[in-house]
Amino acid sequence: MATCQQGCAPVVHLCQKLNRLKTLDDDMMATSLKRCLSTLDLTLMGVGGMVGSGLYVLTGTVAKDMVGPAVIISFLFAGFASLLAAFCYAEFGARIPKTGSAYMFTYVSVGEIWAFLIGWNVVLENMIGGAAVARAWSGYLDSIFNHAIQNFTETHIMQWNVPFLAHYPDLLAAGILVVASFFISFGVQVSSYLNHIFSTISMGVIAFILVFGFMLAEPANWSQKEGGFAPFGLSGILAGSATCFYAFVGFDVIASSSEEAKNPQKAVPIATAISLALAATAYILVSTVLTLIVPWHTLDPNSALADAFFRRGYSWAGIIVAVGSICAMNTVLLCNLFSLPRIVYAMAEDGLFFSIFARVNPITKVPVNAILVFGILMATMALIFDLEALVQFLSIGTLLAYSFVAASVIVLRFQPEKTNSKGTASSSPNPNAETSPAPSESQTITEESGELKQYESFSDKLQLVERQKTRERRGVGQLKAFWEPYLGRVLGNCEPGEVVAFCVLTLIVSSVSLCAVLEFGTKQLHLPVWSFTILLVIFSLAFLLSLGLIWIHEPQTNSKTFQVPLVPFTPGVSILINVFLMMKLSSLTWIRFTIWIAIGLFVYFGYGIWHSKEGMRELQPKDMAARYVVLPSGSLVETVQSVQPDGRVDTSVHQINASTSSTAEEYTGKR
Repeated sequence: MATCQQGCAPVVHLCQKLNRLKTLDDDMMATSLKRCLSTLDLTLMGVGGMVGSGLYVLTGTVAKDMVGPAVIISFLFAGFASLLAAFCYAEFGARIPKTGSAYMFTYVSVGEIWAFLIGWNVVLENMIGGAAVARAWSGYLDSIFNHAIQNFTETHIMQWNVPFLAHYPDLLAAGILVVASFFISFGVQVSSYLNHIFSTISMGVIAFILVFGFMLAEPANWSQKEGGFAPFGLSGILAGSATCFYAFVGFDVIASSSEEAKNPQKAVPIATAISLALAATAYILVSTVLTLIVPWHTLDPNSALADAFFRRGYSWAGIIVAVGSICAMNTVLLCNLFSLPRIVYAMAEDGLFFSIFARVNPITKVPVNAILVFGILMATMALIFDLEALVQFLSIGTLLAYSFVAASVIVLRFQPEKTNSKGTASSSPNPNAETSPAPSESQTITEESGELKQYESFSDKLQLVERQKTRERRGVGQLKAFWEPYLGRVLGNCEPGEVVAFCVLTLIVSSVSLCAVLEFGTKQLHLPVWSFTILLVIFSLAFLLSLGLIWIHEPQTNSKTFQVPLVPFTPGVSILINVFLMMKLSSLTWIRFTIWIAIGLFVYFGYGIWHSKEGMRELQPKDMAARYVVLPSGSLVETVQSVQPDGRVDTSVHQINASTSSTAEEYTGKR
C-alpha cells in the first residue's frame, strides 16, 4: 500500500498543480492600468463590439445560405443564449473587476489548466473576430467600387487556389488592422473616444435603415412563392443560431474592461444589460427589414443591406448604409484590438504566458507589446483566410468560454469565501463588501460524525462546542436545513462545496451526452427509437438531478454586487444551450479547434506550468500557523506548526477540556 501511495504521489501533485486556483489581492481595485471608463463608455464598447459586420454582413449570409427570413428566430434564439451568458459575465465582472474576462473567472473558481485553455481560446476568438471583421470591412468597401480592389489584387499582385484559404491576399484588411493597432496603443481614452464617434454614426445609420426599410417593405417576400418564411426548417434555424451567436460575442469586452472602469460593481452589469438589449433589438429588426425589402434568396452575402437598397433604386441610401457599415465595423475592430491584448496581459501577469506581454507602458498605461504583436498576427490572418471559415471557427471558442463561465458561477456561488489573515473576504470586490459568516455561525458539528473540524479562532469555536447539539443555519456550500433530515446521512459529511463541484461536472457531462444524442442519435448513429428514448431520459434525468442537488445547498447571499438570478438554473440552461449550439457546428471546425487546443497544451506544459505565479507562491515559506481541532468528544486540540524555509515542520499539541467557558478563559489568560 505504501509503495502504491508513493507511486501515485507525483500524479496527485501534478493534478494539484493543474487545478490550483488564483489567489486574489485584498485590494481588488488596485491595478497598474488606468481606471477611467464610465458606464456610458462600457455600454458603447459593448454595442460597438456586437453591432458590426454581424449586422451588415452576417445577416445576409445566414439568411441566404442557411435560414431564409427565419433568420429573425435564429437571432432571437442566439440573443437569448447570449443573455444567459451575459448574466454570468456581469456577475464576475462586478465581483472580480480584473482584466482577463473568461480566463480570470475560470482561474478563480475552477483551476489553472482550464483557465489557460479558456484564455487560449478567447485569444483565438478575438484574433479571428478581428480578422473576420477586417475581411468584411474590406469586402464592403470593395463592393462600393464594384470589386475594383479585388480585381486589381488578383490581376496585378497574386491569387491562389488553396483549400480553406481566401482566393487572394486581402491587403486592405491587413492594412486597416495595422492602423487600428497603432491607434489602440495610444491609450484607453483614445480608444474610447474613437469608439464613441463610430458608434454614434453607426446607431444613426441603423435608425435610418429601420425607418426607410419598413417604408419599402413588401410582405410578399415572405410568401410561399419566394420559398416561405422558414425554407430550411427547424434544423436550418438552429444551425443559423449557432452561426448568429458570432454576432453577440462582443459583450465580453465589457468584462475585459472592468479593470479600467471607475465603478465596475455598478457599471459592468448595467452596461452589459443595456448593450445586449440594444444589439439584439437591432439584429432582429434589421433582419426583418432586409428580408422584406428583397427576396431572401437574391441577397448578396458580402454587402446585403447596401445591395438591397441599390436594387430597389435608392443608390443614395445604399451609400449611407455602406458608410454606416464601415463605421460599425471600425467599432468592432477597436473592441477586438482592445480586449485581446488585455487577456494576453492577464495571462502573462499570472506567469502562464510569456512575460514580455505583461509589460505596461508607463505613459499610456496599456500593454503595448501585446497590442502590437497580436495586432500583426490578426492582420496576417485577415490577409490569408476567408470570412466564412473565420466565422465558423470563431463560434466554438466563444461557446466553450461561455460554458465555463456559467459553470464557474455555480462553483463560486456555493463555495465559502476564503479569508485572509485579516479576516476580510479575498473575493470581495470592494473593501466595504460584507465578509462571509465566521465558521462559528456557518458550520455545525454532528455528533455521529467522527471527522475532525479545523478552525482558526479559539474563543469563537469554544462557544460552538457548547452549542453543538443545537440546530443552526447551514453554511455556504452545505445542505440546507430543510433537507438535512432526508439527505444528511448521505451528503452531510461532505466538505462545503464538494457536492456542488461534483454536480457541476455531472451537469456538463450530461449536457454533452444529451445534446450529442439529440444531434447525432437518429442521423449518424442510427439509433433505434427505444434506445434513443432511453438515452434521452437517462441524460435528461442526470441533468435535472444535478441541478436539483446543487439547489438544495446553501448559496452565498451576502454579496453587494450583481448576482445571476435563479442559480443554478440560469447558468445550467446556459451550459445546455451553448453545448447544443457547439454540436451544430461542422466537423472541420472541431478539427481546427482540437489542433488549437493541442498547441495550447504544448505552450502551457512547456512554459506556463513552470512560470505560474501561483506555483511560486506555494513554494514560499509560510509563517507560524495555529489551528484548533474539535474532537467528537467535545474537547479542543491546539496544533501549532512552524514551517521552516527548508520544509521542516515543528509541531506541538495542546489538549484542552473545552466543556465550560471558564476553562477557555483560563487557557486564554495563560497564553
